[in-house]
Amino acid sequence: MTVELLLARAEELRRAGDYRAGCETAQRAADLARAGGDGAGQAEALRSLANQLLRIGRQEEAVTACRQAVAELEALNDGAGLCQVLTLQAMPLRDLGMHEEALEVLARARDIAQALGNRDLLYWVHNRTGVVHGSMGDHELSNVYLSQALTMATGMDDEARFCILNNIGDNATYEVPRLRRLGETDRAEQMLGNALIWVAEALRLARSAGNPFRESLSLDNYGVLLGLAGDLDAAAGHLEQSRVIAVDAGYWSLESSALQHQARLRLLRGECDAAVDGLLLALDRARQAGEKPMVMEILRELSEAYEQIGDFREALRCYRGFHDLERELHNQVAAAKARMAAHYFELDNARLEAENARLEAELHRTSNMELAAANAVWQRQATEDALTGLPNRRSVDERLPVLAAGAAPLAVAVADVDLFKQVNDRFGHPVGDEVLRRIAAIFLDGVRDTDMVARLGGEEFLVALSGSGLGDARAACDLLRARVAAYPWEQVAEGLSVTISFGIAEATGADLGMGLADQRLYEAKRAGRNRVHAH
Repeated sequence: MTVELLLARAEELRRAGDYRAGCETAQRAADLARAGGDGAGQAEALRSLANQLLRIGRQEEAVTACRQAVAELEALNDGAGLCQVLTLQAMPLRDLGMHEEALEVLARARDIAQALGNRDLLYWVHNRTGVVHGSMGDHELSNVYLSQALTMATGMDDEARFCILNNIGDNATYEVPRLRRLGETDRAEQMLGNALIWVAEALRLARSAGNPFRESLSLDNYGVLLGLAGDLDAAAGHLEQSRVIAVDAGYWSLESSALQHQARLRLLRGECDAAVDGLLLALDRARQAGEKPMVMEILRELSEAYEQIGDFREALRCYRGFHDLERELHNQVAAAKARMAAHYFELDNARLEAENARLEAELHRTSNMELAAANAVWQRQATEDALTGLPNRRSVDERLPVLAAGAAPLAVAVADVDLFKQVNDRFGHPVGDEVLRRIAAIFLDGVRDTDMVARLGGEEFLVALSGSGLGDARAACDLLRARVAAYPWEQVAEGLSVTISFGIAEATGADLGMGLADQRLYEAKRAGRNRVHAH
């Protein structure tokens, strides 16, 4: 059987939820591709393998498969494929408790996706970034990333839509109780209402795909959300459906999750003894599945349940078990890091040897070729802003007349960060530099491939919108303005908030509109800042 046929079969098994058979088939495809020197085929097979290994709890193997795929894709200079694998690699790293490493690979994936201008890749980066932050306990920040991914999911395939809808539903199971504890009842109920709609659609997509893993997962989240909404009977029905599917398919971690959530419902009904029995069964299943983070969570809940029924000895025993396992997991994370570091060292050595061999084979290249390469670097540096990576003023002077000379209308917007001197004075120039970099990324993410974003100097940017009149340009720039204002700047520095103002004009003939756009920018500043002026 060819690599292509094996890959098709592995993906067919993955979509059907038969991850163990899918792993075996993907491994055969990877081995066959390696033997045939097919780097692209090997990378694709390794990605399929990793995607299924993480579903059956073999996280370290999944990370290793991703790392091997990364090496192949870097050699092939396949940016899109590299971004896909890095985004996937974050998931087993998260499951291993290596959250910082997960965010690092996602940051690299985000840079690639933004450089490629690929909205689908950015969707997956935002989605997975939200999941990682949720695992770290920051469900508010998780909701920011997941909500951003949801706005990008329109038109994507059913698998992508299921993933974001189910993830938002899962995050809401934590965020709704948190908001209620803070007294933010209206926000909590609005989030709960939306989450119930989204997870119902996720369940429909899972059933339409015939994927029992997704169906069990979404039923579990649906049941928890229904419980939060007070519909305990419906919640119990959904959780039992989730548990039955998990048992039939051998998804032990999902069975444990359903049992755990059924026990929570019993506690809500005041059935404390039955809840303890359910949690003990869930604990047994989680241990069989090797899901130690879940074991920790169940031990904590058992401790609270025993305390409610007055069995303080058992409550203390479970509480101690929780902390013992917490220490054990910290040690396991350190050991996993050491094992993977050793593997990376071996892989990097092999790559270094291959690179040295390649360099030796290329020593015959002429100095003219080296001079041409150096000249290309100089040209890039001469027209690129070193801080943000955007085109600079010199590049604008070269490219804007060409855009204006085209048949399509051209709107020119000049944007200036409001009160930027105060940002530098209060938070320091490194924070100011980071603000400019992030605004550049927000702008690039919010414009089309035919548009141009540049840094004119200082805190001033240019956005040239090809094919746009003043009305369309105003709407586009107002969206960019809103994204800057809504960005979570607290992540950059505590107490930081940033807004930006725009002035817009149309380029007409030899008049590129820059002077009028500047004038309208100053009008926006005088009118109170954080505004867009186009007339």
